[in-house]
Amino acid sequence: MGDPVLTSASTITCPHGGQGSILPGQTAASAASAICTKDDRVTIAGCAFTIGPNPSPCVSVEWKTAVSSVTAGGTEILTIGSTGICMSAANVPQGPVVLIPAQVAVTAQ
Repeated sequence: MGDPVLTSASTITCPHGGQGSILPGQTAASAASAICTKDDRVTIAGCAFTIGPNPSPCVSVEWKTAVSSVTAGGTEILTIGSTGICMSAANVPQGPVVLIPAQVAVTAQ
């Protein structure tokens, strides 16, 4: 059995508690909400991470893995098993993205 598909209604957070917002680039494929792809951008707000006394909040996610056998709008889809790294404004990796599905009925392998 595959992993639940990531949709625009899924919860995305950074490891420091910042909340992610994903804007799907395609709307043709959905599972109650638009299915997310590897090309979709995630914006993170509210991250409190610091390096010493300097704030270094997570601001985006760089997707590393997706489901290569399933596409939406011609791009690999994301599932809860996909891997993403949270990045700072200086493009420094700051830890893995945390994904929580909004639905579990649609899965992909």
